[in-house]
Amino acid sequence: MASIIDGKAAAELVRGAVKVRAEAFLQQHGRSPSLHVVLVGDDPASQVYVRNKELAAHKASISGLVHRLPIATTQAQLLTKVQGLSADPAIDGILVQLPLPKHLDEQSIIACLDPQKDVDGLHPYNAGLLMVGRPGLRPCTPSGCMHLIEAAGCDPAGKHAVVIGRSILVGKPIALMLLEKNATVTIAHSKTADLMSVVRQADIVVAAVGRADLVKGSWLKPGAVVIDVGINKKSDGKLCGDVDFAEAMAVAGHVTPVPGGVGPMTIAWLLANTVLAAERRAMS
Repeated sequence: MASIIDGKAAAELVRGAVKVRAEAFLQQHGRSPSLHVVLVGDDPASQVYVRNKELAAHKASISGLVHRLPIATTQAQLLTKVQGLSADPAIDGILVQLPLPKHLDEQSIIACLDPQKDVDGLHPYNAGLLMVGRPGLRPCTPSGCMHLIEAAGCDPAGKHAVVIGRSILVGKPIALMLLEKNATVTIAHSKTADLMSVVRQADIVVAAVGRADLVKGSWLKPGAVVIDVGINKKSDGKLCGDVDFAEAMAVAGHVTPVPGGVGPMTIAWLLANTVLAAERRAMS
């Protein structure tokens, strides 16, 4: 029987450390680290995510504001808004909540952010720093995943890691982060032949493809560390991940649950990135 990797407990530890750093920043600089979130439209899931981030920031002694814009906001209006926040010296971190409404170009919006304030780690500049192995603001979900892998007592060095999914949000960045830790990394995706056999070789599995219960217990190497990034809704309304949790628990060594695994770590790392951005800006 596998051990459950408790993302809520791990996130609480990260958030506690962030709060200490945020309060130290306030004492040294006379203001709290500041996070501003831009939310366009009325997508229910995004509304919930942003509210959770707002509450978490407040508890971690991080100040800020949520800019709620109507769904009719144009590309030009959103660019102007984000550019204005980037130019404000009192703001340390900016998060544009994704996905944006379909008429807006996400890539150009992200590209207009000040990279030093890009606490989601998605700006091409920060992606480039990750690619060449230099310090920078790293994407929140992959950073949280790496923390959970280490929290499970797994040193990636020398391990074979299989990442299922190649998105810029999770798949590609976590593959690079695992390489930084000297893992041997395979990126699998929808065109991968015999996906089961590929996954079966993995000491570490990161599932981030968005298909409910895709990864079965028979796909897993006994004792593997399984990080389930997926969050899917079943017909009965219950949430599940990309990994069949019950089957994985019978084979793997460590498994993250859904919910309560990667999700809390994503928010915790957003807060950590905000404080890091504030500290770096104060030193520049």
